[in-house]
This record gives sequence, C-alpha cells and structure tokens, in this order.
Amino acid sequence: MKILYGVPGEGMGHATRSKVIIKYLLAQGHDVQVVSSARAFQFLNKAFPGRVHEIKGFHIAYRNAAVSTVNTALLTLKTAPANLKMNFNRYRELMASFEPEVVISDFESFTYLFGKHHRLPIISIDNMQVINRCTLDIAIPDDVKGSYQVAKNVVKAKVPRSAHYLVASFFEATACKENTTVVPPIIREEILKAKPSQGDHLLVYQSNTNQKNLVQVLQALPQETFYVYGFNKDEDHGNVKLKAFSEEGFIQDLASSKAVLANSGFSLLSEAVYLQKPICAVPIPKQFEQYLNAAYVEKLGYGRNFSAFTPDALKAFLYDVPSFQKNLSGYHQNGNQVLFSEIDRLLAEVG
Repeated sequence: MKILYGVPGEGMGHATRSKVIIKYLLAQGHDVQVVSSARAFQFLNKAFPGRVHEIKGFHIAYRNAAVSTVNTALLTLKTAPANLKMNFNRYRELMASFEPEVVISDFESFTYLFGKHHRLPIISIDNMQVINRCTLDIAIPDDVKGSYQVAKNVVKAKVPRSAHYLVASFFEATACKENTTVVPPIIREEILKAKPSQGDHLLVYQSNTNQKNLVQVLQALPQETFYVYGFNKDEDHGNVKLKAFSEEGFIQDLASSKAVLANSGFSLLSEAVYLQKPICAVPIPKQFEQYLNAAYVEKLGYGRNFSAFTPDALKAFLYDVPSFQKNLSGYHQNGNQVLFSEIDRLLAEVG
C-alpha cells in the first residue's frame, strides 16, 4: 500500500518510535512517504533518504522549566505565515508525486488534514490518546486538574474521527471509546538487542536541564555514581559524570544502570520499564502526560514520583530499589509483535 506517515518534530520520542514502524512497513513491501519537521525531520531523513518531506511544525515554549501556554501561543502566531507557506508547498509536491491510500499519524496534524481532505482512512499511533480514549486509574490532584483538562482537550482535538487508534502504553489501560486498541510501547531495535545488567551507576536524563542545581544535588550522595545526559557536554564532577549525547553510549549506560533518574517522557520510561530499570521520575510542570507517566510508575511499584530531585528524595528512592526491581521483573513484552500484528490487521481492513 501507499502510506503517508506523519511525525511531529517536537520531542525525539515520536521520531525514534516512528522509525521502528516505518522500517517495518517498508520491509513488508509498502511504499511509505514521511512528513516531519525540526530535529525529527533530520533524524528520519538520515534513516530514510528520499522518503521524508520537511514541513514547519508546532513547538512548545517553556518558561522557568514549565510549559508556557502564553509563550507557546505567541510563538505559534509569530511563525504561522511562513509555516503555512512552506506547508502548502509541501502539500502541492505530495499531490504531484504521491497518491497515498492510507494515512498514519503519530499525533501529527499535516498528514491528518491531508487524509481528511482526500477522504483517506487515518490510523492514529501514539501514546497521548490514552488521556482521551482510555480510563485512567490514578488520582488527579487539584493542582494538576487544570493541565489535565488542557491536555485532554488538545488530545481530543488533534486527530478526531480517525478510522482507528493504536494507543501505546507501558501500563494497563482500558479503552473507553470505540475503534481503540491499547498496545505495548514501541521499542527501538537497539533497546531490543541490548543485554541488561546491573552496574554501579545511575543514569540521569533531563531533557530541559530544568533543575539548575542538579549536579550539586547528585554530589550530595558521594557513595553513588551518576552518568548525566541532557547537558550535552563531557565534564567530570567527581561522582557525577556529564556526558555528551551518543546513542550507542546512552543505550549502553541505560542497559547497565542500577536505576534511572529522569523527567517523565514516555519513550525513556518505556525503555526503562522494558529493561526492568527502577525509575525516579520528576515530571516537567504543567505537562499532564509527564505527570501521568510518573504517577503510574509509582502506582505500579516501578519507582518513585517527585516534584524535584533532592538528596532526601534520592535516598528514599535508592532505599527501595530492590523492591522496584522485584516488581519490574514481572513486566514482559514480546518486542513489537503485538503492535505489528495490529498494524497488519488494520491495513488489511482499509486496503
């Protein structure tokens, strides 16, 4: 089949998991053309040269380490004219060179609108739809309810009335709407091939380096060794080793770590759970999806959920690492086979 695949540029989790699916679709003989933006475009264009088309996407603005709704809106308005012009040009190019039979959208709007305009079946594959299409079995505190409602409204409006929704989740979630199937997380090939072991270090990842005293906090536990990614530099601070990003090095350090300290992005948490690594999670403020992931990590006994990394919080987390390891040992996932089977089934139905 001819498939148009949309990947947002905000955050690399969408790109890394979409790479897995696109590679599988190509291996099955499908003709796939990809639309993406920003870093995700660069990443996917390198993996699939000649198949990836660049558009201008939507970006989130941060203020004081939290999502800023006002700044995000201003950024969107400021860039809208140039973005619309570029995206219209990409639309005309696609119309001239490619006639897709189905659209797959990973929370991406350009391909969704393309599909709706041409009355094509649309398959949604992402983790965000768990907020809108599944029953959540966690308590939502009063100070989080505002971001929950915003997130639910955004997710609900993103790719409405798609033919089917495949919702990736590392926790059990019950679909509460039709045309919805919950599947295990999409795990990249490098993680599937990794051989987990328990080393002496803890892997730390902060996508926004939003806790400025992080190094000092980690130094307060001199008996532990921390490998820190996210600052994108190589520096030695005693028991704290800052590392510039290397995909191979990061995967090795993740697979051999004693535990993971991170914000609550879905992709890294899913990989940590798959490799059965305890998680100390600190969600980015005002980002409900991150709160949700961290809350389920704690509910399932896979780790702890804190508002910030502090010496006392880390000590409490480390004390319970053996218990978290025991709980994680019960998690099993057969690679990406469930997801691939569902994709094959849906493509056969719409074909």
